[in-house]
Formats: sequence, structure tokens, C-alpha cells
Amino acid sequence: MIDILVVGYLKEGQFQKFMGFMQSEAGIAERKKIADLSKTIGTASPDHSKVMFKIAVHDREALHAFLDGSNPVSKPIFDEVMENYEIYEITQAQAPK
Repeated sequence: MIDILVVGYLKEGQFQKFMGFMQSEAGIAERKKIADLSKTIGTASPDHSKVMFKIAVHDREALHAFLDGSNPVSKPIFDEVMENYEIYEITQAQAPK
């Protein structure tokens, strides 16, 4: 598994629809194919125009398909709600001694 940070930029007024999908049975089933959901941490900007998730990914190709529109389950909703997204690989930094 690899730790990934995903930042999603939402179209205006689409936060509730986005979160509804992510918490739906279909959304959860697709997310389970990508990552360990018990290790997911998510947040949103105060104006709900951006979301950010730290996820423990076990299938990178599935992650890209989920976000880029090639996954048939996520494509319809993401076409409606997403402006853009960014993916970052997280590496642990050592604290100074």
C-alpha cells in the first residue's frame, strides 16, 4: 500500500452531491477496490469548493480510473461535480532530533 493525497476541485454548489455519492453503497464499493477505507482521512475547504483525502491505496490504476472518468460507476457523478483533481504521493519525513 502507498499513502496518497487527493485534492479535488468541485464545481460550484456540488459538495453535497459529491459527498452523497462517496457515502453511497456504489461509491463505497468502488472506493474499496482502490484503498483501505479504514485508513482514509478526509476534509473539505470552508467554502466546500475543495475536498482532500489521504488514502492508503492498494490499486493505483483503479484510483486513476475512479478520478479520470474511465470508471463507469464514478464517471457520471464526477462529470457533474468535479472541476479538476491533483494526486500526490506521500512520503514520511523524519522529525529532527
